[in-house]
Parts: sequence; structure tokens; C-alpha cells
Amino acid sequence: MRKIHYGWIILCLCFLALLAVQGVRLSFGAFIPSWEQEFSTTRANISLIATVSFIVYGISQPILGKLIDTFGVRKILAYSAFVVGMSTVLTFFVTSFWQIIILYGIVASIGFGGASNVAAAVAVTNWFQRKKGLALGMMTAGMSAGQLVIVPLCLYLIDWLDWKMTVLILGSFLVLVIFPLLLLFLRTSPLEMGIEPYGGINNEQKQARKVIERTPKISTFSIVFSKPFMFLALPFMICGYTTTGLIDTHLISFSHHHGFSTGVTGAAVGLLAAFNIIGTLSSGIIADKFSNRKFLALLYALRSVTILLLLITDQWLLLFVFAVAFGLVDFATVTPTTMLASDLFSTHSLGLVLGLLSLCHQLGSALGAYIPALLYDMTGGYGMALLSAIGLLLIASLMNLALPKGTHDVKKTSNLVS
Repeated sequence: MRKIHYGWIILCLCFLALLAVQGVRLSFGAFIPSWEQEFSTTRANISLIATVSFIVYGISQPILGKLIDTFGVRKILAYSAFVVGMSTVLTFFVTSFWQIIILYGIVASIGFGGASNVAAAVAVTNWFQRKKGLALGMMTAGMSAGQLVIVPLCLYLIDWLDWKMTVLILGSFLVLVIFPLLLLFLRTSPLEMGIEPYGGINNEQKQARKVIERTPKISTFSIVFSKPFMFLALPFMICGYTTTGLIDTHLISFSHHHGFSTGVTGAAVGLLAAFNIIGTLSSGIIADKFSNRKFLALLYALRSVTILLLLITDQWLLLFVFAVAFGLVDFATVTPTTMLASDLFSTHSLGLVLGLLSLCHQLGSALGAYIPALLYDMTGGYGMALLSAIGLLLIASLMNLALPKGTHDVKKTSNLVS
């Protein structure tokens, strides 16, 4: 019987970590109605928690990216899951709105930053030389799976029990199950076990590594203000505005605003998450074969078309059509973005570069969570927020087309029709 390479176990652990931790983060929208009632406050104030969370999450990314390079993925990912779990458990005891801001908006968000796709992507990149795009797609699908499992679960638990029992159950699962698994079995790289990554290392890759080791490292300042980074980071910021900011935070509220029941809303979120998994897995396969630059531009353009559906949604069937279409292009952007970053910035710390990109994504998410809430309070609907998202996505698509070609892009660009 052929022995399973440990890289696949690493992939499963990263998948499970993202499912659990990011599932908790993405379930924020499920708590908005309960917290509005519990603390007698407005939707804009509740959305401020998400805004603070996205900012803290974002700022933590480049810092944690450097810490990953220093202490390894295992410690950062495991202890971050523990921080999220304990913060979620302590939310059970809150009595004031400001305590939610501290526990969720600040403390848990630092944990979200550590147990994110940045840490997981570093691990997967270290463990896979062959089928790297597929592995990154499967890893990213963990966030989609979290959306599929945790968000609907939260909706039903809140409806069946209450929001306090829901956070107690979620937090306990992270502390008692996820944290020990990661601490015991996760490894940062194959070198810790004295084995080669999946697919091995061929002579061409060995020579490339020697070239990288001899190449002077470029400064963080030079990276941030370079054209490749700006034309990759700004679209990724728009990505955050339109996904975790706008849709993941407000879709449940949008659905309730249109009079859809909890059952319909939960089904729509579940559909979005299910097709998100399909989209991220497909994205990984495509990223291995085609131009990531053009593929990413196509994803942003298609996402703008899906959001148009929400402008005309007045029946549950159209809501389900949106959920399917948006799910296919939601987290699908992560894999080509990660592969472009590892290609264009191969001479720099991958953890830091991915952390800086994630910071941009979370700043966009913060704006995407708060601005639509303000526009909702001002206009009584989400129309203006949806129109702004469509325009920004078209800009993101054009910026990605203007990216310089990396080595992977040069090899694969002929496979994707312009």
C-alpha cells in the first residue's frame, strides 16, 4: 500500500483550522439582529464591531507574517485558534456593547489574523511543489466550508437556543478540539520531518533556490510602492470590500430586509458557501494551468455581474441564483493572488508579502462592512452599496490586466484566451 505523503495531512489540518476559525469570523452577520436587540443599538454601531475587527485583523497580518517566518506555522496557527476560542467563550459573559468590541473586535481578531489563509498558505507552499495551485485551492475551500457549516449552524442555534449559548458552543469547540489537533500534528515544513515536499525538488527548482538565496532582499518599502504590489493589492482591497465586507457581513441582513425567512436566508448562505467550495477548488486547478493575471481579472469582472443580481432580487429564487453565482467567484481570487505574489516576490519573505496583501484585503473589508451600513441607515436600503461594489470590481479587473507578467504567467499565458 502506497504511503500517504504528510503534506496531505498538513493540508487537511490547514483546511480544518480555516473551517473552524474563519467560520466563526464569517458568522458575524448571524449575530447582528440579536446584538441590535440585546444592546438596543443601530445597525451602523453593530457594523462598527466588524469594522474594528477587519482593521485589527488587517494590521496583524504583516506582523504575524513575520512571526510565522520566525516561529513557524504550527505555533502561530494553533495559539491563534486558542485565542479566538477563549475570546468567543468569554463573549458569553458580556453585559455591554463595548465588551463585544474588545473581545470580538480586538482580541479575537488578532487570533483571526494568525489563523488565516496567510499562515496556511505558507504551510501549503512549503509542503507542495507539485499540484500547488490545487492544494492552495483546497486550503482556501476551508474558509468556504466554514461558511457552509458554521454560518447556517449559528443561525439555527441562535434561533433554537440563543446567541449566548451559540458562542459558548463555538468557543469550546475551538479550545478543546481544534487547538490540540494543530499543536500536536501541524508542521511548518518538510525539513522538520526530514522529508521532501510533495512532488520533490527537481534540479531546476534547486538551481532557482540557489539564485534566490544569492539575490539581495528588497525592502518592505520598495515592495509596497512597487507597481506589481500596488496593482495586486488594490484589487485585493476591493475584493475584501465586496466579499467579507459587503456580502458576508450584510447578506443575512439584506435577506431579512427583503422579507425572506430564516430558513430561506440560511439556505442561501449555505448555497453560497457550497458553490464557494466548488469555485475555490476549480480556481486551484485553473491556477496551475493558465495565466493567473488574466484569470484574476476575469474573476473580478464576473463578480461584478453577480452583484447586479442583488439589485433586482425580490424573490427567493433570485436570491438563490445570486448565491450560486457569487459563490463560484467569491474566495476563488485567493489562489491566483497567492500564486502571483509568490511568483512576483520570490526574493522576499512570503509570509510578510502575503501579510501585507491580507492587510489591504482587511482594510477593504472594514470599509465594506461599515460604509454599506451607513448607506443603509441613510437610504433605507442597500442599492447604493451594491452599485459602488460593481464599479470598484470593474476597476480591479482592469488593474489586474495591467500587472507585469511573472515567470508562471509567461509560461501559462498562452493557455488562456485573451
